[in-house]
Amino acid sequence: MTTQPKSDFLRVMIERGFMADCTDLAALDAALIKGVVPAYIGFDATAKSLHVGSLIQIMMLRWLQKTGHKPITLMGGGTTKVGDPSFRADERPLLDDAAIQANIDGIQKVFAAYVNYGDRATDAVMLNNDEWLSGLKYIEFLRDIGRHFSVNRMLAFESVKSRLDREQSLSFLEFNYMILQAYDFMELNRRYGCLLQMGGSDQWGNIVNGIDLTRRVLDHEVYGLTSPLLETADGRKMGKSQDGAVWLNADMCAPYTFWQFWRNTMDADVGRFLKLYTELPVDECDRLGALAGSEINAAKIILANEVTTLLHGADAAQAAETTAREVFEKGGVGDDLPTLELSASDIGDGVSIVQLIVKCGLAKSGKDAKRLIAENGAKLDDAPLTDAGLMIDANALSSPIKLSAGKKRHALVKLVD
Repeated sequence: MTTQPKSDFLRVMIERGFMADCTDLAALDAALIKGVVPAYIGFDATAKSLHVGSLIQIMMLRWLQKTGHKPITLMGGGTTKVGDPSFRADERPLLDDAAIQANIDGIQKVFAAYVNYGDRATDAVMLNNDEWLSGLKYIEFLRDIGRHFSVNRMLAFESVKSRLDREQSLSFLEFNYMILQAYDFMELNRRYGCLLQMGGSDQWGNIVNGIDLTRRVLDHEVYGLTSPLLETADGRKMGKSQDGAVWLNADMCAPYTFWQFWRNTMDADVGRFLKLYTELPVDECDRLGALAGSEINAAKIILANEVTTLLHGADAAQAAETTAREVFEKGGVGDDLPTLELSASDIGDGVSIVQLIVKCGLAKSGKDAKRLIAENGAKLDDAPLTDAGLMIDANALSSPIKLSAGKKRHALVKLVD
């Protein structure tokens, strides 16, 4: 499509950097102009929360609804039992039904912050593909659906080919994943009139399979749109920090920690992230992203506040900014720092400072904590911490203590009744 799209949704996708590829941009544009387009993104329930790496897809669903269309958030209760092999070097661990449902319950909490659910034409719906996948009869499925798939073509998709080229095992179970995802698209089209599947660019092959299957079985035209797989300017996968995944659920990643992740964005990423993860006008995102020197730090605070407000609310964003200013500018403690609460029985005769650093999430292991101390990267109440053998007893916690790892990561430890 050489001309600018006429639909608001595609215009937003292109202007803000969400779009990597589209199967038929002109036809999708026409459908979006004609009326309400139901569109879905699938999320497998492999953990109790999604992380920042999924936020680009969630924002796509939010913009879809804001521009007058209907988001479908599809929980992969069925496909999680199989595991998506896309660009993985190994097979995902298999989860039982109870673990999958617990993960779905955790994930559902996030979506309500970004899209509105209900019964109106553009209200979002949340579905679970276990509803139709678990009832499939194997022989009938092979006969009615399997015959539409060429093994030669499936082997040529990059997500499969890359595993085979590296001579890494690809189980028959995983190989079936793309057929099940294709079936999802067809079933959503049949049941809900879904016209569009979106996902990361690693899902391109799976999406194309779903389009082909829907055409062959239902003779319906449907479309696919993918977003780029994001890396930060230093080459790290989006959503990962030095401490692991940055989760979206508050009970797995405190709002202050979430805010701080965005405040620590590299200068080169600020403009791009403002477009993708906030709703500020594109011109303003470009202006803020072009700032240099100390001024770019103000743009990072705006980024952190905007993203945190969308997920956790304005009060949480303001509390995080206030805490950051107290910690960094005034050397204070800050009310919103991640806090480890210990009872007297937890402490007993004393707990080692190394254990506390690990429990606070400032180091992954005791070995890492000791290395942090040895390299002068740890502080206790803003004073250098040099003794890895230090024991903390209940008297030392008569008032909260502050632990720091480097200049940007902090936590409180306090005694509770």
